[in-house]
Amino acid sequence: MDKIFAGIDVSTQSLKFIIINLTVQDIVYSDSINYDKDLPEFQTLNGTTIDPSKGVSESNPLMWIDALNIVFRRAKRRTNFLPKIRSMSVSGQQHGLVSLAKDGKLAKPTSKLWNDFSTQSECELLNIGIGGTDKMIDAIGNSQKTGYTASKIFHMFRNEIDYFNATTSFLLVHNYINWYLTGGVKVMEDGDASGTGLWDPINKTWSKKLIKIISEDLFDKLPVVKSSTKSIGKVASDLIVKYGFDPNCTIDAGSGDNMYGAIGTGNIEPGIVTISLGTSGTIYTMLDEAFVDPRGEIACFCNSIGGYMPLICVSNMAGVYNTFLEANNLSHTSFEMMIKKTKPGNNGNLILPWFEGERTPDLPNGCPLYFGFNIENLNLETLSRAILEGLILNLHDGFIKLPVTPKTLHLTGGMSTSTVWCQTISNIFNCKTVSVKDEGAALGAAIHAAWVWENESGNEISLKELSDPFIQFDQKLRFNPEKQYIDTYQSLNLLYSSLSKRLRGLEADNPYKLRKNLA
Repeated sequence: MDKIFAGIDVSTQSLKFIIINLTVQDIVYSDSINYDKDLPEFQTLNGTTIDPSKGVSESNPLMWIDALNIVFRRAKRRTNFLPKIRSMSVSGQQHGLVSLAKDGKLAKPTSKLWNDFSTQSECELLNIGIGGTDKMIDAIGNSQKTGYTASKIFHMFRNEIDYFNATTSFLLVHNYINWYLTGGVKVMEDGDASGTGLWDPINKTWSKKLIKIISEDLFDKLPVVKSSTKSIGKVASDLIVKYGFDPNCTIDAGSGDNMYGAIGTGNIEPGIVTISLGTSGTIYTMLDEAFVDPRGEIACFCNSIGGYMPLICVSNMAGVYNTFLEANNLSHTSFEMMIKKTKPGNNGNLILPWFEGERTPDLPNGCPLYFGFNIENLNLETLSRAILEGLILNLHDGFIKLPVTPKTLHLTGGMSTSTVWCQTISNIFNCKTVSVKDEGAALGAAIHAAWVWENESGNEISLKELSDPFIQFDQKLRFNPEKQYIDTYQSLNLLYSSLSKRLRGLEADNPYKLRKNLA
């Protein structure tokens, strides 16, 4: 009998649904919903409702539920797989705050997302309250960032007290979807909980010191945290009636999109690095033991398989790139043509692409810097290369702090299908790259569901053995660093790092002198 499992990924801009058949080792069905296009009634832009003047980025959680029901209805109509699914798992964008009231309705009609920077003052108050960054790292293994969930809860307490008081359970995005799928189970798991800014991933417990700074009442509003390697319940009875799910279909604990992106890109053992080129850009690896960055720039997160995932995240990636294309009436193809008209290093003309603030480095009020341009080179070709190289350099400036030296970088996300992006990443990182086929997080969720189900059924199997047949690399998108540009990009990396440090008040080499090596 076929073993059928499903994965759901609730990302910023879309919801993806994948069904795998473990018996034939193949993806047998996939579907996706783009919130902007397919659910226009929610009036989102790139999946969010935004007030840039206040740094607000929010979504209505009911939009995600509507999207989920659409893919279920379509799957019921198009396939016969739903009654055969043995387990499902949910991947979700990290850090988003969902507030549930006692009756199960939303206590607040919107959810602040990972890229909401309106909570900077609350973030500062949390740091002051606990005694500074060093004390914060001691408490939760991480620095406190505006993107994390803690400052969102604190912001609600300080500015929307009625919503806070009406909330009986604070959940993350994937926890909310799990609550819906199970008909009411409210739990978190340690992977996604690591990104709340309230959970201690080392000791696997909530930080009482931080919670007390926000409110004594917060203790009772936080759910139990369970292992991500277990199931949390069975599919809800109303979904069984609507869509024909097997009553024995289990829902596993799920996790954040980065945790499942690792599984879906073949990153399940130490020494492998994944670069996800989504709305934000993330880089992560797997470790058996926790790595705590004393500077707080690298996130200390639990992964979804019992270990740890050091991670850096930049806010500016595909969102900036897509906005640049739209603003200049460019397609992906025409952008690549612009790049081919310029040379690597761009003669030292750089953009520090902090268009939407920045998370790494931690600059919620950051703004872009244009460096090296003059009236003669201020043209679309030069700007295009500056966007390309600037976004990648910003990512690399965080990457060099990770405790790993990879042999190959696994690339995923929209830009990982572009030869220009892949080759430039290989050049700037001075490392081999290969693009992973299929959607990493949704596939990772489906594989994780299968792994948990097999082990809970008494069939001990390693995650690697189970996942290897599903991870496919695009051999046409495998690149090596171009030797003739190694020195150029070493110089460009030094220039970028110097500019970044100087803007943050840190000592650094003179960027004008460094530019002479490129101009």
